[in-house]
Amino acid sequence: MSTSFPEFMNAKQVAEYLDLNEKKVYSLANDALLPATKVTGKWLFPKSMLDKWLLESCHNGVLNDRLLIAGSDDPLLQMVVGKMANQLGSTALVGYTSTGTRQGLAMLSKGHVDICAIHWGHAEEAALRHPALLQQYPGHKNWVLIHAFERQQGLVVSHDIAEAVNSRSLNPQELLASRWRWALRQEGAGSMRALEEWLHGHAFNISMLTKADTCNSERELASYIARGLADVGCASQSTAGEFGLGFIPLCREAFELVIPKNIYFRTLQQQLLQSLSDMEIQAKGDQLGGYNFARSGKQVWSAN
Repeated sequence: MSTSFPEFMNAKQVAEYLDLNEKKVYSLANDALLPATKVTGKWLFPKSMLDKWLLESCHNGVLNDRLLIAGSDDPLLQMVVGKMANQLGSTALVGYTSTGTRQGLAMLSKGHVDICAIHWGHAEEAALRHPALLQQYPGHKNWVLIHAFERQQGLVVSHDIAEAVNSRSLNPQELLASRWRWALRQEGAGSMRALEEWLHGHAFNISMLTKADTCNSERELASYIARGLADVGCASQSTAGEFGLGFIPLCREAFELVIPKNIYFRTLQQQLLQSLSDMEIQAKGDQLGGYNFARSGKQVWSAN
């Protein structure tokens, strides 16, 4: 048996290196459970990434001092992460980057992040929509879906527009007129999906709106409106509350966290989930507005 292996191995070499059946190697690669890439139709396995995978697969992994989160943007989750980072100091890295739902899932499937936050439509449809979305990504068989909270999704607007809507001098549908400037989200963001569905109900589409700019987070979108650079955009009620803006509700949605099974029980992951049930955190959510914590922390899906 060979005692040295190349930097990039084929399936036969990996089978020898890991003491596995070659068919099992192909199966793991096809399910994106083994780090690999296809070059001209053939699997290649970077040895350095295989070694990391081996370490991650034993004793709950070695990266217990890191928690990287991507996906959908939420002010309350940002607060939780900020509080954790402050408490942990220099003992661990905790980070949260708003990428939108789809990009976050793509990053999770490649192992670049540890958790992905998602929202993809009405809360009453989440039990079907979210698993269907997850199953489009390699590696989903190693994922579990945890309910963080429900939140109100809708149109974030300036105070003048909100007052006009409340006084019934302006119908929300009139915001589709060309004189209103829209702050939009990037493609693949859950907020963009919610907006597209609302527009479809009014026989409208994104290309027909007057676009101010594309924003990479709900906070950036709200900032545009707060600074007078846009009039309206689609985001959560809590985002509107954080910036002191007006809000027109459209629907309730489930905001959920996708976590790989093999790192689910790490200390930082569990600390994050426990924070969502913390009375102080939930009180801050009530101040922002639009949250429902009835099922926080409940596992709602896991691949068989």
